Amino acid sequence: MAVPSNPMAAIIALAFSLSVGILLVVLSSALFNNWLPLLVVLTYILAPLPNWICKRLAGNSDYYSDDNNGILETGYFLTSVFVVSGFGLPLTLAHSGLITTMAMYLSLSGGLLIYFTILGYLKFFVTVDDGAF
Repeated sequence: MAVPSNPMAAIIALAFSLSVGILLVVLSSALFNNWLPLLVVLTYILAPLPNWICKRLAGNSDYYSDDNNGILETGYFLTSVFVVSGFGLPLTLAHSGLITTMAMYLSLSGGLLIYFTILGYLKFFVTVDDGAF
């Protein structure tokens, strides 16, 4: 993927999207005087850590070798567990009656904005070397 023609506009749009997402998660807690929805922020912080740790453990060996495939797949699995937990936690808290449904909607929409911001950053600014000539 190529960097967009105006990378500053992409950075501004991503920053705005991220700030609105965080605002929605904080509002889901502050408006209803119940701070349990802020536990979702913990999943945002912990989600990239398994990939980072497992890529460090795998080292810089050949991309196509199967030696480190298990370590990398474990990192992907643990990251997906954190991402799914980020969506499941507000649903579970609302189902058990610990938070209101409006707080659940705010937390879920904030989470979606945050995850889409991360995906947008990866799409526009992170280049992956796929080994092609």
